[in-house]
Amino acid sequence: MLSQIHYLVRSKVDGKYLVARINQGEDQAPLSYLLVFQEHFEALSYLNTHGSEVSDRFVVESISGTQLKGVLQRWGFQGIGLVRDPLLPKIEFLSI
Repeated sequence: MLSQIHYLVRSKVDGKYLVARINQGEDQAPLSYLLVFQEHFEALSYLNTHGSEVSDRFVVESISGTQLKGVLQRWGFQGIGLVRDPLLPKIEFLSI
């Protein structure tokens, strides 16, 4: 996973990454997982399928596996959500 190139979706408006938030309960803040795609076209498919009305507000950027750890730490994410199927979507959550 470290030697691969991954693709992230980022907002053009505020620079925030597309994340999945998992609720833990009323008393706790939700967990945030950075959504990671294996291919550029998968990220575009996800945007066009699930956010076609706002897809022009996002950009897909590539990142190496070695840079991924820094992004997770800098933004305080609990892990990644590896998108296996962008159309359903099927996401595999991995904690750090």
